Amino acid sequence: MIRRLALLINLLLVVGTAHWSFLNAPMAVAPTQVASRSKAPKVIPFELVNRHIIVPVKVNNSRPLSFVLDTGDQVAIVNLETGKQLGLKLRGHVPVGGAGAQLQTGAFVDDANFVISGFDGFTQPLRLALPLNQLSPRLGQDFDGIIGGEFISQFVVEIDYKANVLRLHDKTDFVYSGPGEAIPIKLVHGHPILEAEVTPIGRAPLKGSFVLDIGAGLALALYSPFVTQHGLLNDIRTIRLMGGAGAGGETVGRLGRVSQFKIGKFVLDEPLTLFSQDKAGAFASTSLDGNIGARIARKFRVFLDYNRSRIILEPTSAFEQPFNEASAGVDFIAEGNDYRTFRIIGVLENSPASDAGLLKDDVIVAVNNQSAKELTLSRLNDLFEQPVVRKLTIRRGDSTLEITITPRRLI
Repeated sequence: MIRRLALLINLLLVVGTAHWSFLNAPMAVAPTQVASRSKAPKVIPFELVNRHIIVPVKVNNSRPLSFVLDTGDQVAIVNLETGKQLGLKLRGHVPVGGAGAQLQTGAFVDDANFVISGFDGFTQPLRLALPLNQLSPRLGQDFDGIIGGEFISQFVVEIDYKANVLRLHDKTDFVYSGPGEAIPIKLVHGHPILEAEVTPIGRAPLKGSFVLDIGAGLALALYSPFVTQHGLLNDIRTIRLMGGAGAGGETVGRLGRVSQFKIGKFVLDEPLTLFSQDKAGAFASTSLDGNIGARIARKFRVFLDYNRSRIILEPTSAFEQPFNEASAGVDFIAEGNDYRTFRIIGVLENSPASDAGLLKDDVIVAVNNQSAKELTLSRLNDLFEQPVVRKLTIRRGDSTLEITITPRRLI
């Protein structure tokens, strides 16, 4: 009998989002294999790219691949095109929808496993192949797949953003001792759901249910039914969402701030917030009120303890840092085989970018005389979040221009 499975992949790449769900027949579940356990955790280095945790993996002895660790995902997924290139056994059709109304098609994967580089003795099945190619230009590198809840549930996964490592603790013997707080969660289709409190500007606090989504690049996203129900866009200053395109098509909304967001005992002041205006798709969901993304998660050492239905948040030195990143008001993607061609795809009105005269389809050739070939998309995003004067060399058609821009806080 056909049954409904939900798969949520919340990837806010810069501010773009790909949020998936699908309808399919039951999947055969092969067992995960884990090497003999020890008290010392296994340490897995990761690369942080545009606030996404990139883990090096191989699939069936393939070339090295880049997979994103994402609590907004349940099973291991390979990019559909990568799966074809690797000659994986793909079966059936999986209709996929996302944070827009556009549908795409994926497939089941048979007889394929992934291993993590440096983690001898561990292997886990790939379950699905989904179309992820369109996300690579926003990540700024190849996007080969995702690992999520099925992997996380084998351990207590400690995410140390300061050291750029994962520590995989034995889930049975793990004992926490530290200044953090344990937050109860419910696992819904492998996704950690927690209760939190949002305080709109000039309003009383509102309680809600949120998914902890380390694959989401913003701090906080509030779903459109929650926004509409509470009139959250009334009488607050917002700007248009830039880059809200993902695998499910365009997503629309406004960026603003709430006065506070509270998780357990931790109070975060004025986090940058997406107020969704989607009419369909994941961000129009009525089953959740929003998600908590990487800009909040990275203020903590995060322990994902699914076995005990909890997460542990331990504040780091980043906790006291305000959400005051500057913005250039420009949206760009990385193109070319090396992802070093940075093309502007949107310019926000009344922003440093529009004031400087930047236009859609301009190509950034250099920043402060440093060639774009020496930069990454992640580094470029970092530069444009600092309130520092930048001299840009721009290619516009057949012309080359010199433009000066100073990012600033917009909201």
